[in-house]
Amino acid sequence: MIFLAGRDRYTQRTLLRDVHDRLTNQPGCEEVRYRPSRRRPRYVIADVDPTTFLSDSYDAATARLEIRFWYPADVDHEYYRINWVEPDRNLMLGFHQDADHPDLGPCHIQLNHEDTPVDRHSATFLDAHPLAVLDDRLQQLPAAVEAIRSENGTPSLPTWPV
Repeated sequence: MIFLAGRDRYTQRTLLRDVHDRLTNQPGCEEVRYRPSRRRPRYVIADVDPTTFLSDSYDAATARLEIRFWYPADVDHEYYRINWVEPDRNLMLGFHQDADHPDLGPCHIQLNHEDTPVDRHSATFLDAHPLAVLDDRLQQLPAAVEAIRSENGTPSLPTWPV
């Protein structure tokens, strides 16, 4: 059992259950589930109706949210990945708070196309309860998705931050 420091006995399993419940009540989120399983959750995945989720018409018919929180022993805040995935366009846009790109600071937004990173920018570090972070990032996702531009078939985030 992993306890998240400073979160008063808040476990990773409890957090993911709360993320699951939050997405179940999010307009546009359908088929919310755990990966790899409910017994051993590491991610929460939700199929998304983009038009409902973004509150605007959108080209993709389907999308997916993939959410993961974890707490490494050597840092004093949670790590997370909150990803918007469009399988038909082979596109992933995500807010990542981890140690992968220290040159961008503790948090960045990343755009992948065809499983390859094509753009990254610093994002605001949010030192708050994980569910507050999730709410903030879900509110930012529509603007981030709208900021994606494509030139010669390659997407980018030329106007980030928005």
